[in-house]
Amino acid sequence: MRVGVLTGGGDCPGLNAVIRAVVRKGTQEYGHTFAGFRDGWRGALRGDVRPLDIAAVRGILPRGGTVLGSSRTNPFREDDGVRRIKETLAKEEIEALIAIGGEDTLGVAARLWEEHGVPCVGVPKTIDNDLSATDYTFGFDTAVGVATEAIDRLHTTAESHMRVLVVEVMGRHAGWIALHSGLAGGANVVLIPEQRFDIEQVCAWIESRFRVRYAPIVVVAEGAMPKDGQMVLKDGSTDAFGHVRLSGVGEWLAAEIERRTGKEARTTVLGHTQRGGTPSAFDRWLATRFGLHAVDAVHARDFGSMVALRGTDIVRVPLAEATAQLKTVDPALYAEAGVFFG
Repeated sequence: MRVGVLTGGGDCPGLNAVIRAVVRKGTQEYGHTFAGFRDGWRGALRGDVRPLDIAAVRGILPRGGTVLGSSRTNPFREDDGVRRIKETLAKEEIEALIAIGGEDTLGVAARLWEEHGVPCVGVPKTIDNDLSATDYTFGFDTAVGVATEAIDRLHTTAESHMRVLVVEVMGRHAGWIALHSGLAGGANVVLIPEQRFDIEQVCAWIESRFRVRYAPIVVVAEGAMPKDGQMVLKDGSTDAFGHVRLSGVGEWLAAEIERRTGKEARTTVLGHTQRGGTPSAFDRWLATRFGLHAVDAVHARDFGSMVALRGTDIVRVPLAEATAQLKTVDPALYAEAGVFFG
């Protein structure tokens, strides 16, 4: 069997580990051959293909990003997108496709299988950890580690200057990175998209910390919103999947804190550093296991499925289930962190 592989959406630590595992096991145990589509669904639309063999994946395990490249291309918003993908698969004699991505990439794979019979298997990838069908997605652990290290470093600067430091982390609809890194890094306030925040309460927590001569750290997810406001947007533009570009909640929050408390406040936006660079040991392990099980699913012709982590087991779930809804932070879990606020 000749199998296509693509990586879509934002880059993520661990993508190369998946590609390596798919090719190694598929070649060695099943005798399959592999082709990689460059830049996600864009490559499938344009027929931009590169060969993938064992030599091509040698040494990529610890590398961040993706050797195949990525994009946020949506085939369903392209002229004759589905037809063009089918023509590419036929021309390259590809009998199955492994799509590695998050909600959008896997949503495309699910539709291609259900509506057009394109044989797809999904692998969950997102640093936001917001796919409901799996306990964890690879990339999340690395992102939390990067954010936690940044918070650790910022504590000393905050204390030296007795100022508020606001740390903006990724998280459009789910606050997993903010919650995990904020709790691990000893933040004094954590703000997430799932719970609208009261700016007056935030300022009260901050002032209570200053009263005990302690400079507070505020961790805020990019999608967090005040009770009487909306998401802070970069420019109102949207990507191919209709997502607006978020940017600036950290700066807005720091300005409001200064205005309301009179305390100096500065913002650090971690941005793409959270998903760049070397993947953590856990993400390499999880991504490798996902790759091994994804090629098993292809060999078994279990199309329309996605591999997922349940406890310590890798299982298969329907792609439609995996993309039906996002996994967001439970209010009870967020409440646990509240004991450290203020």
